Amino acid sequence: MTAANFPTSAIVCYRSANARSEEVQPWGTADLSALRTASPWRTFRWRRGQKHYSGAFWSATTRELVIYESRLELARLLFADFDTSVRHIVAQPFLLRAEVSGTVRRHIPDYLLFTDNGPLVVDVKPQHRVERPENAFTFDWTRQVLKSRGWNYEMWSEPPRDELENVRFLAGYRRDWLFDHELLGQLRSADLDGATLATAYQLLPEQPPPLVRAAVLHLLWQQHFTVDLTRPLNSAQVLRRAG
Repeated sequence: MTAANFPTSAIVCYRSANARSEEVQPWGTADLSALRTASPWRTFRWRRGQKHYSGAFWSATTRELVIYESRLELARLLFADFDTSVRHIVAQPFLLRAEVSGTVRRHIPDYLLFTDNGPLVVDVKPQHRVERPENAFTFDWTRQVLKSRGWNYEMWSEPPRDELENVRFLAGYRRDWLFDHELLGQLRSADLDGATLATAYQLLPEQPPPLVRAAVLHLLWQQHFTVDLTRPLNSAQVLRRAG
């Protein structure tokens, strides 16, 4: 983007936590804590015959439902919930408005992630649509506005299939209140670094095998242990202690 096309006069519009009011602030001084608790700027309705798949996902990170407008957005949401560096997730967080090339432009990002490395704004788009000129232009000026405040920006498309399937599977074990904390403590203290998943499943023979297996998978979701998620998950895979 040339200097002549650099976005100027950027402002951010967001809805209050109770969605009863709309706030407008200069981008450079917008209240980050208010954005953290903002309600979705854009919501949606389900209707028969709609072409996209929308819904709400219960996030272990936020401890509440987070909306998505497509299966690809749901995939990104799963990865965000699995990422231990992500501390909070806001969907449809704000409307960004700036003047670019003499024209006022508007854009609503898909997600705002509060991470250990600072705020990360995410746009989700199928790969075949990323390079369309109108989309590329929007992503470019959005990135420039975010960078002006030191924020990170990500354009996210389809992830590797095996990795997505593994994260989606482990997400079924994300609800921590369903697990016996004593059982989890026994597994955490065990020397399982370098052991296979099958070994971990059989570690506590005095406990019901389905509960042990579920607890091991919960610890994988929490990333207390890690495995190679780039290939299909199976009992022969080797556990590594995170960190």
